[in-house]
Parts: sequence; C-alpha cells; structure tokens
Amino acid sequence: MTVTADQACDTTEDIEKPPDDGEDASDTGEKDPKTAARPWKRYARIAVVAAVYLGAFGLAGGLGAKLWDEHTVTQAGQAAQRTAIDYAQVLTSIDSNQVDQNFSAVLDGATGEFKDTYTKASAQLRQLLVDNKATAHGTVVDSAIESLSRTRAVVLLMVDQTVSNAVRPDGRVDRSRMKITMDNVGGRWLASKVELP
Repeated sequence: MTVTADQACDTTEDIEKPPDDGEDASDTGEKDPKTAARPWKRYARIAVVAAVYLGAFGLAGGLGAKLWDEHTVTQAGQAAQRTAIDYAQVLTSIDSNQVDQNFSAVLDGATGEFKDTYTKASAQLRQLLVDNKATAHGTVVDSAIESLSRTRAVVLLMVDQTVSNAVRPDGRVDRSRMKITMDNVGGRWLASKVELP
C-alpha cells in the first residue's frame, strides 16, 4: 500500500493534539490574575463611595444640629430680652394707690435671690411709698443681651423713670441702667438678680 501526500494530511488531522496550558486552565475554572483582582477593586470602590456618603450625611447632620442649637439659644435670648424689658417697666412703675398690686406683679416675675430680697424689703418700701404719695412710670429706652444660654440670660437695660411724690408733684425724669439676670424656670423667664451698676 502506497501512501500519498493527501492521505498523510488526513491522518495527521485525525490525531488529537495535547491541550495547551491556556486551554487547560480555562477548562478547569481557574481565573486569570487580572480577572481575580477585579471583584476586590469593585468592592473597594463601593466601600469608598459608601464611606463618602456616610461622611457627608454625618457632617450635614452635625452641622444641622449645631445650627439648630444656635437657633434655639437665639430664640431663648429674644424671649428673655422681651421679658426683661417688660419686667423692668413693671419694676420701675409704681402707684401709691395700688402698691399691693404693683408688688404682686414684681414678685410674680421674680425668682431666687431677688425674690427673697424684694419680699423682705417690700414691707418697709410699701409704707414709704404710701406716706409720700409716690408714683413712678418706667420706660425702657434700650436693651441688649450681655450673655446667653438656653436657661439663663443677662440683659442690660437703659430705663427712663418719671417720678413724682408729695414733695415734687411735677415729677422729674431719672435715667438709670439696669442689669437683670433672667432664668428660665418651668418655661417662664423670671428675674433672679437685678443690679443697678
């Protein structure tokens, strides 16, 4: 039997070739090192993005809380200042015909040390006002907050007080400065200290 070149080619095609290392690796499920690194990078990117978002939300929350705190302190200061203005006018206004009502109004807006001191002094002051037929009317000209927290405010006030009595019925205007410490007691701003610097 004679073998020709065409037959030789046919027989060589029938012979199986051993698999390449590259083909064998793909058949066994092993992955290329580049492919194995990709999921790790993907998870790292997701973690970085999540950390950035969490950091941004945390920062926004912290700044929001700080702004809210400043807002509530400012609101408290404005309420304390308004109350101090009203209280200074009550404190500097008196009518000898309504002394008991005036004293009650003063004590209603007071607390602590100032309330104790005013209560003790009011008995002597009452008789002096009645005997001299004294009247006074106070008006707050200006005010400012010296210091402030959620529960305490120190308010500075300029007060014009028109005073008249039996000796001086025409009256005179006294200008005085007041420093009132206001404390938030049970949701009400009350004067705990009154100074005339």
